[in-house]
Amino acid sequence: MGYTFTLQNPLFEVHSLCNLHWCSKQAGLIYGVHHCSTTKTCAFHLSCSIKSDLGGQSCLQWRGALGSGKNVFSLQCRGLQRSAISDTVDESDEDEWSSEIGVLGVKAKSREQIALKKSPNSLMVPVDGPFVKKNEVTNNEILKKFCNYGKLADASRLIEVMSRLNQIPHFPSCTNLIRGFVKIDRLDKAAKVLKIMVMSGGVPDVITYNMIIGGFCKRGHVRSALDILEEMSLSGCPPDVITYNTLIRCMFENGNFDQAIGFWKDQVRKGCTPYLITHTVLIELVCKHCGTVRAMEVLEDMAIEGCYADLVTYNSLINFNCKRGKYEDAALIIYGIVSHGMEPNAITYNILLKSLCSHGYWAEVDEILEIMNQTSHSPTIFTYNILINGLCRYGLLDRAIDLFNQIVSRNRSPDIVTYNTLLSALCKEGMVDEALQLLSFVSGSSCRPCLITYNIVIDGLVKKGNVERAMELYGQMLENEIEADAITQRTLIWGFCRNDLAEEAVKIMKEMVSKDRRINDGTYKLVILGLCKRKKVDVAIQVLEMMILNRCKPDETIYSTIIKGVADAGMVEEASNLCQELIELKVLREVTMLN
Repeated sequence: MGYTFTLQNPLFEVHSLCNLHWCSKQAGLIYGVHHCSTTKTCAFHLSCSIKSDLGGQSCLQWRGALGSGKNVFSLQCRGLQRSAISDTVDESDEDEWSSEIGVLGVKAKSREQIALKKSPNSLMVPVDGPFVKKNEVTNNEILKKFCNYGKLADASRLIEVMSRLNQIPHFPSCTNLIRGFVKIDRLDKAAKVLKIMVMSGGVPDVITYNMIIGGFCKRGHVRSALDILEEMSLSGCPPDVITYNTLIRCMFENGNFDQAIGFWKDQVRKGCTPYLITHTVLIELVCKHCGTVRAMEVLEDMAIEGCYADLVTYNSLINFNCKRGKYEDAALIIYGIVSHGMEPNAITYNILLKSLCSHGYWAEVDEILEIMNQTSHSPTIFTYNILINGLCRYGLLDRAIDLFNQIVSRNRSPDIVTYNTLLSALCKEGMVDEALQLLSFVSGSSCRPCLITYNIVIDGLVKKGNVERAMELYGQMLENEIEADAITQRTLIWGFCRNDLAEEAVKIMKEMVSKDRRINDGTYKLVILGLCKRKKVDVAIQVLEMMILNRCKPDETIYSTIIKGVADAGMVEEASNLCQELIELKVLREVTMLN
């Protein structure tokens, strides 16, 4: 008896192969497949002939004829296999269900061969692979190796198989797999593995939960993030401050202000830890998006729920408003502090002073200083540093010096920030002699000068043209075992070049090179130009070589400077030849030679 079938499918897969036999028994199906290669066709004819065999068994030999009919084909209908377990295999995944190849070191075999050996009677075998008949320990070993090799899709499918078999997956591998899916933005996969892990008795850590919640919040999927939050406590992993901060920020970013406020109230009512940082973040966001009045209302509401604000929260609100110059709102917050029986501290006053100084409101500054002196929070050295810095920025150097003298007369000890601020202001005004006197005073005090201190004064001396004194100070710095940095050396090089001492600059450059310090292109250019002006072309060429060795690319300006220097030194012909060679090497353009 013979049958002929015609299948029409432009994307049907046909595997070119000889000797495919499909043998049928009453108990089930056994089939074997040998090595095959893939081709595609729009239509083919499939013929089937039945041959009798002993024992009532039958053997069906399938042969496919395509074109000339000289080749024999084996047919594998992947569509049928996938439809059989569409609930376990994601068709969006491009990589197929992996066999043990490369994982357990087994010799390469096709999926069908492995399926034949492992479960000959199951139609699910081609997809579930060799894992359905393995025990929990073996499958977990395979799972670990899948995770180690980054085979996320394969590991995910294996976990699903183990779940159907009531096997408990290796929880650390599940955790790594969840984090891996989050990193590649496959949150659906991560959530699926998370669910299997929790249902199997595993408890993911708070970092893993925060990664998934952060991923959903990044997408703006607040509802999904809240669902994960709900599962956290049920799984035995309580949320932390990062969890709450992430959710609240996401709600505000999506314009859900009331939802964020209600969410935090609800969490406090449920007995969660009233994290001060989260409370402060919430109030700051309310202040930013809804105004100071609304923020104060939320503070009152949260106090009723048992979540009280402290000076950290209030100071944060004051700082927020002061940065925007909203002093009336800042005053409202201070009134809230006092009305709750608290007192502004030194940080509160310093925030106000810093903002007032930056706007030049000196009358208000004096008023706050007077208030501080009447309270237990008298001005600290940090307070004085804010004032001195503000006065110097506004060019009120005389008042800054008077304030410094007051500090010393009251037996307060200025710190290095105080001295550096004054030294910088003195040097900026060209008062280098006064700066040197102050530096001498610092050296004799308990506060030792630092590298920044010396750099400030050296820069001031160089800009005034006093390079010799700058070099003396440089030597003093080295004697005090303070090593110069790139800023110190570039400052000296710049000073030497401005004062026609380019050869001295070369010495500093060589010192920088010996210590592997980077010299920028502008410094090289400045030194080469200075050397060529003094007709020290040979030294300029040495600097050029130094520049190239340190992987800096000279530009046309540097080459043109050297060519001009050679010509000015009386070697016109040599300069012309050098220019021509550089043009031939395409380092210079022809227009350069004409100039």
